Amino acid sequence: MIPTANDPVDQTMLQELVRLVSIMRQLRDPQGGCPWDVEQTFDSIAPYTIEEAYEVADAIARGDIADIRDELGDLLLQVVFHARMAEEAGSFSLADVAASISDKMVARHPHVFGAEDTVSVDQQNQRWEDLKAAERARRGKTGVLDDVATGLPPMLRALKLQKRAARVGFDWQQIEQVIDKLHEETAELKAELQNDLPDKQRIADEVGDVLFVAVNLARKAGIDPETALMGCNSKFEKRFRFIEESAEKDHKKLDDMSLDEMESLWQKAKTA
Repeated sequence: MIPTANDPVDQTMLQELVRLVSIMRQLRDPQGGCPWDVEQTFDSIAPYTIEEAYEVADAIARGDIADIRDELGDLLLQVVFHARMAEEAGSFSLADVAASISDKMVARHPHVFGAEDTVSVDQQNQRWEDLKAAERARRGKTGVLDDVATGLPPMLRALKLQKRAARVGFDWQQIEQVIDKLHEETAELKAELQNDLPDKQRIADEVGDVLFVAVNLARKAGIDPETALMGCNSKFEKRFRFIEESAEKDHKKLDDMSLDEMESLWQKAKTA
């Protein structure tokens, strides 16, 4: 059975959503609204939408439940903002957005909202991809790589492209093959860097190849590359701050320290 909004908790939720929609309408009102909000467009707001999504991910990574709540609110505001601009243009409303995703979720879960039997996680993942492929086909997107958004962060887009290709068998059989490919690409990069007249574009191409294979390696290892890189960034930041704090205790400036001195502190930071 498809859920309805009769539960008292759901009524409170709906009231707050209506309140948020009303606030956005007032902010966008050319007569008495906020000048900044009024002048925004889909293009100008898009970077904020991306930023808010990353801030949600950051709050989740930090395990800060209060921040997760607040950042999800900021992200929800982005959805309401975009929907309001579309409604003003006569394109669609927030109700249309909600109806679209609701219909999609019901259609993609026939084992929950239909008569089909319960399936395993692996079966559901396969069915999910099949249903998404069917949806793309109905929109005339029949190519394997069609509809992979170009606006995605490059690492995420690389991962999606690789997953799409893998679905039709264009994939490494063993992770060792990916490691071999990584060695091959780094060797090609090294060769370009050692040229007497280095070609910046060729070097950029080779760096791109190394990064693309690294994403493939993470995928084959069952690791999300963006999550892995976020963890590495945090680790680097923590260790570098240790170097700064250690230098300050010794009344030294980083600019005046040798690389060997900083490396020694870096090694200490790894065990701190």
